[in-house]
Amino acid sequence: MAGNQPHHDGSALYLGSSTPELGERVTLRLRVPQDWGTASRVWVRSVQDAEPRYDEATVVGESAGWVWWEATMLHVNPVALYRFVIETAASEDDGPSYSFLNNAGLHNRDTSDYNDFRVTTAKAAPAWSHDAVMYQVFPDRFARSAAADGRATPEWGVACDWDTPVQGSGPDVARQFYGGDLDGVTEKLDELAALGADIVYLTPFFPARSNHRYDASTFMEVDPLLGGDAALIRLVEAAHARGMKVMGDLTSNHTGDAHEWFQRAAADPNSVEAGFYYFNEDRTEYESWWGVPSLPKLNWASEALREAFVTGEDSVVAHWLKPPFNLDGWRIDVGNMTGRLGAQNINKEVAALIQDRILEINPNALLLGEETSDAGADVDGFGWQGAMTYSNFTRPLWQWLGNPAARVDFFGTPLAGPPKVTADVVLETYKDLSSAFSWPVRKATMNALNTHDTARAASVMIEGGPLVAAALSMLVPGIAVVFAGDEFGMEGWNGEDSRTPMPWESPSRVVTDLRSAYAALTELRHTSPAVADGGMRWLMADGDVLAFVRESPEESLLVLATRAPALFPVAELGLSAVDAQALTLAPAFATAEFGATEEKLQLDGPGLLCGDWPESRLLPERLRI
Repeated sequence: MAGNQPHHDGSALYLGSSTPELGERVTLRLRVPQDWGTASRVWVRSVQDAEPRYDEATVVGESAGWVWWEATMLHVNPVALYRFVIETAASEDDGPSYSFLNNAGLHNRDTSDYNDFRVTTAKAAPAWSHDAVMYQVFPDRFARSAAADGRATPEWGVACDWDTPVQGSGPDVARQFYGGDLDGVTEKLDELAALGADIVYLTPFFPARSNHRYDASTFMEVDPLLGGDAALIRLVEAAHARGMKVMGDLTSNHTGDAHEWFQRAAADPNSVEAGFYYFNEDRTEYESWWGVPSLPKLNWASEALREAFVTGEDSVVAHWLKPPFNLDGWRIDVGNMTGRLGAQNINKEVAALIQDRILEINPNALLLGEETSDAGADVDGFGWQGAMTYSNFTRPLWQWLGNPAARVDFFGTPLAGPPKVTADVVLETYKDLSSAFSWPVRKATMNALNTHDTARAASVMIEGGPLVAAALSMLVPGIAVVFAGDEFGMEGWNGEDSRTPMPWESPSRVVTDLRSAYAALTELRHTSPAVADGGMRWLMADGDVLAFVRESPEESLLVLATRAPALFPVAELGLSAVDAQALTLAPAFATAEFGATEEKLQLDGPGLLCGDWPESRLLPERLRI
């Protein structure tokens, strides 16, 4: 049972300060269940200047079957690593035994420092991101304003009506042009507000020669096809008036081959811009993203590039954060590849440079980096404050809720679709690929069911699975993500096929209307202290059942998710009679029928139940805030 183990995380219940100063002593707490074993001694093992140090903990209270321990450690380095060493009573034959608790779980052996808990001096993501619901917009496919009718199809485009089927493969995937624009987004902000979205994340809005616009021809203006600079200003002002934030999407790894910088670089080897890219000796070839010639790669060893892109008074990064545009942050495309080529690796240096400049302009801005695989090594908070990644949440969720018959692009792997796994594999994957995150980074990392670069959950998962997955994205630590169309059950077998125009005027194209469920979930997310800033403790991961609790000093929520109907004793969750009684009350949120007594719980599946858990279970009186 996952919940019947010692527990610690980086939330306020367990950590005195998530961003302490160097030289400060940090208070750490550990809770040990009495029915797990009797801990005779506990130490915090920290790593100071690469040398392990041990600080002994003391018992500070007991509550509802838990013993709480507390210790302090000296915060010496910008990234402080620590774990707990737990001694249990000696046996007659073998002497005392020792367990090691790190961010990946409980172990009966020594472990790598990589998975240790982390507390850092990095600037944490802004408070407005803690309970945020991010809504991702692919501008060409979201909505058309009346002004869009007066714009001609660009020379690179293939004109499409709003109901023209999207092509998931073939020569026209990047050329299909539907003509959505930014004023169209502005006109739909009330719908997004009703859904509970509070961050509008726009994929690139720069002029380009594709519908995705990741091949920008300049970074200094909004594509006239989207309404130009004035349309972005109107959108941001309207969003801010509703209490929403707006984030842009910036490619720090490459430009388009029609970009003004690349055009000058290709034409003149003596130009400043020639150093922005990687040309071979006779300039007949250049480096590009995955060998795609239209996406030449930027060389961040160039000081002139750094000035033009980041540090200059009107650099690309700065231009859009300042008036009159006032963006609230950036998502950095292929952040994992930026500053990396062969033996060259200045990725963290570039990420830190961008963060410093962004926070200099707007200390309340948010910086996220795309990291398609294990993001732990790159995303430490000193550069990207959080990650857009699929490894720790999206991929294992697809595998748990996946339809074995689904044939979709499984994140570029050679597999025909997501291989089915049990709940314990989901938990182990989630812990393993989140373990290198500090708690502030984990809270700022995007929890996406799918995005514009992936298949849709509705095409991947069993019936009812996408709503369970959406609820989990709202209830685990991190930024919940809705890709435009998720609320309508839209489908797609790969990223291109998923970029379907929104069915605003075509109700027949709505697959499953989930708007009311999304609104209820976002309301819960926005009003729950436990979800916004609480810790997370797993209770069960067994076959078809995942269960965890989100807990803060003010509130505690129990979350149960199933992929098939389940009936099990509440004792398997480690619940007391008081907790079991709470489950018989009206839930905070439920996607399926359920029944609860003091002894047993039944939940249809796929389904999710979220209910209050009595606060009295959390803390001894000594520790109450």
